[in-house]
Amino acid sequence: MTTTTLDNPATAPTFHPIGTGRKVKNSLAAFFFTGSFLIATIPLIWLLYTVLERGFTAVISADWWGKSLAGVLPDQFAGGVYHAIYGTIIQALIAAVFSVPLGIMAAIYLVEYGKGRFAKVTTFMVDILAGVPSIVAALFVFALWIATLGFPQSAFAVALALVLLMLPVVVRNTEEMLKLVPDELREASYALGVPKWKTIVRIVVPTALPGIISGVLLALARVMGETAPVLILVGYARSINYDPSSGNMASLPLLIYTELINPEAAGRLRVWGAALTLILLVAALYVAAAFVNRYLNRNRA
Repeated sequence: MTTTTLDNPATAPTFHPIGTGRKVKNSLAAFFFTGSFLIATIPLIWLLYTVLERGFTAVISADWWGKSLAGVLPDQFAGGVYHAIYGTIIQALIAAVFSVPLGIMAAIYLVEYGKGRFAKVTTFMVDILAGVPSIVAALFVFALWIATLGFPQSAFAVALALVLLMLPVVVRNTEEMLKLVPDELREASYALGVPKWKTIVRIVVPTALPGIISGVLLALARVMGETAPVLILVGYARSINYDPSSGNMASLPLLIYTELINPEAAGRLRVWGAALTLILLVAALYVAAAFVNRYLNRNRA
């Protein structure tokens, strides 16, 4: 008959009380981490309070969400930012049409197929692209699309610059989500004779889909507030323009920049109102990303 460790006092583990020094170190670490968190949140809370206080009057006005600034004088607080909201959303959606398929396919290649020199070059270029400032992306599109190819300044040119900023975010997020898929699922599919491409389409991508969709929404939120591309690649319009391929088109960042030179009180109110509107749009995308992630995970379970 064998004797377990707990039955034999000679081999039983000995538990020592926690020393005073360890308690002090733990308390200091908790204090510094909590203090650092509170200090980091002070500017954020201050910023949100300031924008909310100064822009709340604008966003609750009757015409703010449904009209443009066509025919509104600089000293008049009338009209709204419907044209700028439309421009911000349409530019981001056009960028998503290009960057999301390219980013997802590039991530699938890097995770499932990429093992050679081309994969290393692709990873390196994605890393470089992730560090490119928005002003550089805007200047590149201006030099190629407008100065070289002769296309006019337009919202579509802005979307091309946003593609360069959104693409690495989509690639990196999708890559991490695909890596989280257990290899056992792939191996089980291969054992049943399923081809690799079908395993990726039917098993790997659906498993990682909640995280991929959340990453796409977060990437959209990241590019919606970019200012440099809209300043360089499209002109400001006080009325709505539904054609993204030609003509000036407003956006929330461009409206904020334009109204900054307006010395009237109405201009300052529009600046803070547009800033609050942009924050609300970005916050809505973050909430949507969290909701989609939770909803898809719940249905999959």
